[in-house]
Amino acid sequence: MKRQMRNLKAGLLAVLITIGFGAHVKTAQAAGTEVITVAGGCFWCVEADFEKVRGVREAVSGYTGGDVANPTYKQVVRGGTGHYEAVEIKYDPAKVSARQLYDMFFRSVDPTDAGGQFCDRGMSYSTAIFVSNPAQKRAAEAAKAEAEKTLGQKIVTPVLQAKEFYEAEDYHQDYYKGDKIVLTRFGPKRQSAAYKRYRDACGRDQRVKALWGGAAPFVN
Repeated sequence: MKRQMRNLKAGLLAVLITIGFGAHVKTAQAAGTEVITVAGGCFWCVEADFEKVRGVREAVSGYTGGDVANPTYKQVVRGGTGHYEAVEIKYDPAKVSARQLYDMFFRSVDPTDAGGQFCDRGMSYSTAIFVSNPAQKRAAEAAKAEAEKTLGQKIVTPVLQAKEFYEAEDYHQDYYKGDKIVLTRFGPKRQSAAYKRYRDACGRDQRVKALWGGAAPFVN
């Protein structure tokens, strides 16, 4: 009986050690990830761009900036919710900094356009940066000032205090690489192909290249 009790205690201790180690690993992983939030027009495009960046772990499409809880895509694009289409960019600060990401962000959009982005018009498609602490605000403001100086034009992208971020519907996540067949104005297309057609037809890369030239990080 005593031997059984000792074995039981040893087994329980091993389980607790394993649980503790797992919790430590999760904490360490979380500590190695930071998040910035930006709005740059169609969130499919922003997500696709930034998931190419070394040090970015994940980009998540969603809605933020408004006052309506748990908004749907239809509500946001219809207007009246105050939300932007936005993307949370989760990154490793040992590999890329918030300032570098903000610099890339400005050069991946048209920050002189206050009415939307490219073919997508309206407030929900406008550009913005949402900051959650003083360090992010300093980095965003510095990137904005530098971009304005480089471009030689007034930048209208606001730097705003972060609000609740709501993840977009599942079908919006990783849209640019999806295999599902979707119905588009070009006919039935594989999701990834539909995304490419949309991006080209919208003129996003063409406008960014015309505005930023060789400084545009995501345009060939």
